[in-house]
Amino acid sequence: MLIKKWEKLPQNMQCEAVRPYYEKLKKKNFSLFWKRVFDIFVSSIMLILLSLLFLVLAIAIKIDSRGPVFFRQIRVTQYGKTFRIFKFRTMVNDADKIGSQVTVSHDTRITRVGKFIRKCRLDEVSQLIDVWRGTMSFVGTRPEVPKYVERYSDEMLATLLLPAGVTSFASIKFKDEDELLKDAANVDDTYVNEVLPKKMEYNLQSLEKYGFWRDIGTMFKTVGAILKR
Repeated sequence: MLIKKWEKLPQNMQCEAVRPYYEKLKKKNFSLFWKRVFDIFVSSIMLILLSLLFLVLAIAIKIDSRGPVFFRQIRVTQYGKTFRIFKFRTMVNDADKIGSQVTVSHDTRITRVGKFIRKCRLDEVSQLIDVWRGTMSFVGTRPEVPKYVERYSDEMLATLLLPAGVTSFASIKFKDEDELLKDAANVDDTYVNEVLPKKMEYNLQSLEKYGFWRDIGTMFKTVGAILKR
């Protein structure tokens, strides 16, 4: 997870808007090393402890609707690399092909079991696999689909200096994002022009103040937000 040399970054990230964030993170390679050690250790333990839950969710999803157990959508992570995220499927098969790539409240594509899984945020649990693989981290900017990343401003590209995360301060603040989008005439445009910029403000602030123990604090806040909900 150590930060690459500036000249090794993707060309579009070698811009002045990204440099201030890069310089601050470059000084924290030791902390970033332990961030990766933590990700591997904790995700390994949690995958073992939650193996029964994985099995129960897989059976419930298969019984409830046709299609695969996991939703494997292409997302963007560190340095603009793409990967196929692991999420327990909560919608009808190929939902991303018959509607927006952003989910809104009362989305008709959500299955019966999917409603329960989403309410308890259990669809995110399978991302432990991504954390273990290194395509994601426990804490970091939520991974977007390529078409939204293409709309990033130069400064937003700084969030790609670190791996995408399962949770973040922005995720906590926008935990009810689907409610914000439910009345939008054009969900994609509303998300890109109104919601995404606000989320990125929080993501960039977190990047600027990055610290290992700050990440741990964000994880505890996330658990608290889920339990409160």
